[in-house]
Formats: sequence, C-alpha cells, structure tokens
Amino acid sequence: MIWLEFLLCAVLIIWAATLLSKYGDVLADKTGLGRAWVGAILIAGVTSLPELASGVSAVAWLKAPNLAAGSILGSCLFNLALIAMMDLAYQPGRILSKTHDGHILSAGLGVLMLGMVAMGVLIGTQFNSVGLWGFSLLSVLVLLTYGFGAQLISKVEQARQAEVREQEAQVGDYAHISARKAALIFLFSALAVVALGVWLASIGDRISATTGLSRSFVGNLFLATSTSLTEIAASLAAIRIGAIDMAIANVLGSNLFNIALLPIYDLADGGDNFWAALTDANGFAAVITMMMTGVVIVSLMYRVSPKTPYRISWDGLLLSGMYLGAMVMLYFLG
Repeated sequence: MIWLEFLLCAVLIIWAATLLSKYGDVLADKTGLGRAWVGAILIAGVTSLPELASGVSAVAWLKAPNLAAGSILGSCLFNLALIAMMDLAYQPGRILSKTHDGHILSAGLGVLMLGMVAMGVLIGTQFNSVGLWGFSLLSVLVLLTYGFGAQLISKVEQARQAEVREQEAQVGDYAHISARKAALIFLFSALAVVALGVWLASIGDRISATTGLSRSFVGNLFLATSTSLTEIAASLAAIRIGAIDMAIANVLGSNLFNIALLPIYDLADGGDNFWAALTDANGFAAVITMMMTGVVIVSLMYRVSPKTPYRISWDGLLLSGMYLGAMVMLYFLG
C-alpha cells in the first residue's frame, strides 16, 4: 500500500509541475517579463520546492536529517545521470561537446560546494557546532558561495543572452487565458508542489521504517528520484526543441540550488547539529557527486566528438555507471 501511495504522490508532483510550467509561460507572455526571466527565477525556484518542503519537514518534524540530506544529494546524483539520458535523446554526436563552455563555471562551483558538504560530514561535532543559534558557520559559507557564484553565472549568461533567447523562442497562443487566471493556477500549482513535498517526506520515512532500509539510502534513491521528476521533464523537453544549453544549465543550476538548501535544513533543525548528524553514506554521496561533476567538466573541455555506432557516448556511459554504482554502495553503507 505504501508503494501505491509513493507512486500516487510522484504522479501528482508531475501533474503539478506540468501546470506550473504551462501557466508560468502564460505569465511570461501576459506580464511581458519574458520566458527567460520567468523560467530562470520563478519556475526554477518553485520546481525546487519539493526538495525544500520534503527536507524541512523531514528535519523539523520527523527528526530525520539524513533523509533530508540524502534527498538533496541523491537529487544531485540523479540530475547528473540525467545527462546520460539526454545523450541518448540527442543525436548525432556527444551532447556535452555541443554546449557553451560557460557551463564549466557552474560545474566548478558545484564541486566547491559539494566539497563543503563532504567537509561537514568529516569534521565532526566539535567544529560543526561553531555558529550562532544552531546555525553553523559552514552553512553560512555554503550560502555565501552560492550567492557569489550566482553573480558570476549571471555575468556569463548575459554575454550569451541573445543566443539563449533565440533557442528558447516559442510561439504560444494564450489569448483565451486571462492574467488573473494564470496567476491563480500558478499559485495553486506552487502550493500543491509544497504540500506534495511534505507528503513525500512522510512516505519516505515510512518506507525506511517498513523495509529496514536506511534513511540515507531511501533519501538518495526514492525521494531524490521523485523530486527530480520536474528536471527530467524540463530537460528532455529542451532537448526536443534544440535548446541544449538550457537543458544542461537546468541540471547544473539545479544542483547548485539544491546544495544551497542544506543550510536551510540546518536552520530548520533548531538547536540540533545538522551537519554532525549526517552519516558517512551522505558523505560518500557528496564525493561521488563531485566525481561525476568532474566527468562533466572534462567532457565540456574535451570538444572532440568522435563518431560512434552507439547511441550513448563515453561520458554518458560513465555517468550512468557511476550513478548505478553509487546506489549499490549506498545500499550497503545503509
């Protein structure tokens, strides 16, 4: 029964995210804000709410910090494995060889922030307790790094804004939909995503209790896969319309935003020591995510795209293999 509940929640998340994307596009058309701004700021923020909502509820009410951190790190792992799926969808050639080299900046910032997460697991209770009112100094450093990195990315994106706008240009007929209706449905969809995220965290905790699997493993596999459903739909849709850079930016940008959610979990746990509570399994997930991001950086710099009789390239094959290996290792660590 709990698996049917899990499946129902996942399907509803896809439904809510679909409404969110459609009526976000309507708002972009009606308000004149533009699809680029609405997609990058409004929709990207809301589609990360499943991770935020499920994580905060897991930390604050379920007292399960490893479930929350596992969901975030597993989502990062899954997002990188998604590049292998995009490699299959994109033919001919290797998809990362066709993207803008500005993505190296996002990937490098991801490695830096993931290194901070791994450090948080390793340094123990004594150093993790440094901070104010239960908010660790490490959390402050993660947030500052994200803020600084977002400014750098913004400058890089401005240099190629015209190119991205051409790639994302779509014609939509929304004359029959009022701005008021679009705003109301967008708000309803956002609230639905938050509520479903809370429900998903509860389901994940019960799966852990029922199956005997660790909260770290459940978070890294089941919760992470479900909360990444919106990224799957958005990235594959971008590939279909030829917006390759938008698809890759969605993956790497989502990972940065996800990691920046961990300090919010640190704040939500009150006086508990969030970072010190994380198990070695989550530290391992952070390191594997760094390694997979390293593969992406190498692939972005290695521009040669040799012809191959197979539908998946060496980087896609390596990323998918590392993801599957990580899930197996996390199972045994749990």
